[in-house]
Amino acid sequence: MTTAPISTINDLFRRIAAAGNPRAVLWQDEFSQWQPISSDQIYQRVRALAKTFLAWGAQKGDRIALISENRWEWAITDFATLAIGAADVPIYPTLTGEQIAVLVRDAGCRIAVVSTRQQFDKLSSVRAQTLLERIVMMDSPAPEGAIAMSELLAGADASGAERDPVFDALVTAVQPSDLATLIYTSGTTGEPKGVALTHGNIAANQNYAVADFSFNSTDACISFLPLSHITARALDYVMYNCGAQVAYCSQFDKLPQAMKEVRPTVIVGVPRVYEKIRQAVEQKSSVSPVKKRILAWATRVGTRHGAAVYSGREPSAPAWQLARKLVYTKVREAFGGRVKIFISGGAPLGIDTARWFASAGIALWEGYGLTETSPVISLNTPARQRMGSVGAPLPNIELKLAEDGELLVRGPSIFSGYWQKTEANAECFDAEGWFRTGDIAHIDADGFLFITDRKKELLKTSGGKLVAPQPIENKLKNSVLVAQAALVGDKHKFISALISPNFAALEEWARRNGIPVKSRTELVADSQVIALYGALVSEVNGTLANFETLKRFRVVAEEWAQDSGELTPSMKLKRRVITERYAAVIAELYADEATARGESAS
Repeated sequence: MTTAPISTINDLFRRIAAAGNPRAVLWQDEFSQWQPISSDQIYQRVRALAKTFLAWGAQKGDRIALISENRWEWAITDFATLAIGAADVPIYPTLTGEQIAVLVRDAGCRIAVVSTRQQFDKLSSVRAQTLLERIVMMDSPAPEGAIAMSELLAGADASGAERDPVFDALVTAVQPSDLATLIYTSGTTGEPKGVALTHGNIAANQNYAVADFSFNSTDACISFLPLSHITARALDYVMYNCGAQVAYCSQFDKLPQAMKEVRPTVIVGVPRVYEKIRQAVEQKSSVSPVKKRILAWATRVGTRHGAAVYSGREPSAPAWQLARKLVYTKVREAFGGRVKIFISGGAPLGIDTARWFASAGIALWEGYGLTETSPVISLNTPARQRMGSVGAPLPNIELKLAEDGELLVRGPSIFSGYWQKTEANAECFDAEGWFRTGDIAHIDADGFLFITDRKKELLKTSGGKLVAPQPIENKLKNSVLVAQAALVGDKHKFISALISPNFAALEEWARRNGIPVKSRTELVADSQVIALYGALVSEVNGTLANFETLKRFRVVAEEWAQDSGELTPSMKLKRRVITERYAAVIAELYADEATARGESAS
């Protein structure tokens, strides 16, 4: 990316306004047809909404709640809030009313913008617990107690390319040190905390995060990861900043069709997105012995050319070219067929997944960061990469390791603290201002960063051995039969696993093997199913040190999801929720621990 540096997000908005792009944004109407929004329309709608906020008494430093799926109104609300020097508080629309009330009250929001009647009803039911004075609803018509956004934007587009000097001066007056957003962490292990990011924090990250990828106005991305998560928001900012097109996909189940229609050139996904694509390819090939053999052959061929793929070269070997025609192009078609850059972030990507995609001719550029770091700390790029690592740090980021291996970071994109959390702030920064990431890491001789696991998630056996669960869970998830896996065994003699199946694949396997599928509970208790997963666990155990091996496991009857509470919006495990929900199952795994040798993986 060769664009000039920015110092605030408002600089980015000014760049959008000046782009003259007739198709800066795409959105789907009620007939699922893609409709464009121009740069001029973005400017005029942002101006209209910002002036409304000002008329309602919103001031610099105020906080405005934003509760919505990914849609063009999300971006308009974001830019309008920042334009007047206020800060937005993006909240996951999957949260309950009570959870939303806690965040809105903690942030002191007097205005909230919601997407749908469902979101309005949730917020309205807890409104008395907050300081809210006005609620704007993106959908029309708005019910009593809400204001339709369409009314606030009525006639805005008619102003065309005209510019408002008074509004522009307000936009320009915002400084890098001004608060831009409060992003509440999803709380995998404790209560959510508001991460306070300034314009300068985010701008500093934008200036370096993807400099090696040279995105431009010919590029396009689909905004589908929740915008309440900093990773998705940062990508959208990058695309806007370089004049690329942003297409909003509000429902995850519409993503495959959106891929075909928009045909993006850039994809940023959490590892689970890539794992699901891999599992879909493997599941599709498993129905036919011939297709299964072809996929296995193509994967072997591709494995020999992984280095060439990561260096940006298309292998010329005849076998690779044939495999590309038979298999690799079909994998790319799942992403629309035009993607040039695949980036993985938000959670650790297993090296086996990276290798599989490399064997299919796709380089997955894995990065690493946190909400508190705006977000990118390090990233693999075509210019500099090492598979298995999370890349080299950005030029404006310093790294060092604490005595226990915890990664500490420092730089202009690092936040200054959590909102109204003095005690937490004292804990997360050391005396020299280094931020404690909570991740265990190591840095190789060439400066590449490797993340081992979350410090708080390491399991310590009663024998004193530390086990990092994520790499082992990723190995289990390489199977098409596994949707999620969670290791347990902290303070116990041995490690065990809870496995949440990919029920679509498991039920298909059961039908092919003549096993009646009456209910999920009966299916996971079937002896053949237990043997199937036992073989998978044994295979994974063959790659582990003795103290890491899974001595027991249970296949649960639920497929874990964000909606049911076991996963965060970025598809990370909520370990506390899982251990509480399956406390009886875990207790059963260790019921005879005192006398058991714990060597049976069943």
